[in-house]
Amino acid sequence: MTGIDPHSGLPEREDVHARPWERPRAPERVLAIRLHALGDTVLTLPYLNALARRHPGMRLDLLTRAEVAGVPRSIRLFNRVYAIGGGRSRTAQWMWATMLVPWLRTRRYQVVLDLQRNRLSRFVRNCLAPGAWCEFDRFSPNHAGERTRATIEAVGLGGLEVRADLVLREPSAGRTKLLDAGWDGRSALVVLNPAGAFDGRHWPIASYTRFAELWLKRMMPATQFLVLGLPNIGERAAKLRGRLGERCIDLAGRTTLEEAFALLGKARLMVSEDSGLMHMAWVSGVPTLALFGASRGGWARPLGDYSDWIKACQRVDGTCIQGQCLEGSPSCLFRLEPDAVFVRARALLAASDRGAGIIYADGRLHTPDLDD
Repeated sequence: MTGIDPHSGLPEREDVHARPWERPRAPERVLAIRLHALGDTVLTLPYLNALARRHPGMRLDLLTRAEVAGVPRSIRLFNRVYAIGGGRSRTAQWMWATMLVPWLRTRRYQVVLDLQRNRLSRFVRNCLAPGAWCEFDRFSPNHAGERTRATIEAVGLGGLEVRADLVLREPSAGRTKLLDAGWDGRSALVVLNPAGAFDGRHWPIASYTRFAELWLKRMMPATQFLVLGLPNIGERAAKLRGRLGERCIDLAGRTTLEEAFALLGKARLMVSEDSGLMHMAWVSGVPTLALFGASRGGWARPLGDYSDWIKACQRVDGTCIQGQCLEGSPSCLFRLEPDAVFVRARALLAASDRGAGIIYADGRLHTPDLDD
């Protein structure tokens, strides 16, 4: 069993497997590996950015999956982003990796940060035979971001101060689509993201609508609500558009990942279910209020002094992580009142205005004091 970290209030991390860097000078060539879904990959970016900021002369590369490579390629961080194709097919992924390894060997990486820790990532790392390496802690109950930080720090390149300071290569990407879809260029943008992968992670469209009405009436009358994301949320996005009219800008399925990432940076606030787009928002420094139902918020909630989350699950362990509420129907998020979400969003916005975009510094997580 792990204890509780007195600084972060989170469970202490498990030991990270690592061979630390022991030379006096920092390495020149480092490869990070993250091969999972969009949200998991995006979550690593501020931590890798903190490492690059600490060692500005270091060349940092990334190995990831082709489906998500657009986001890391859209920021000024990596020298190269290598992509493994094959979709979700493990056999195809292994074929791609096997073909890519000879080229990676020519790069002579001194350090490999294995932020995946599966058979494929370990195969790549062993083939590259770096002098120093570390492996992600997959199994502790700690937040994925905190485990990412602990893994990187275990390789011996110093502590990290993690900030929401990613720099986009094309900050205006997607702006034309936003204007063409109905943004007036002046109204504040609030992103509504009904993108949970399962029914147990959905907040009802009627609740989003009521939240929007409260926001317009009590907070910012000059607001338009933006919906982004994959085509599979098109039906829910269309319902929001039908209820909110021209106040709702529906770009679901109409942007690239790079464009969505840039457009999120224009948002004043995001209210989101557990999804990859939620992670894209908080790592960008967007005030993010995440709504967690049948998913493990302790692992995946947004971090930083500008983010907040609501755990709707009433079970003690809060682990309805397979997308179905174990308490039956309706799911816990259906019982989450829009008025309560509005109150938290309003407090979050005030707290984020006082924040400094810090995710981790001074040995602790930084989260807003919403009781002020």
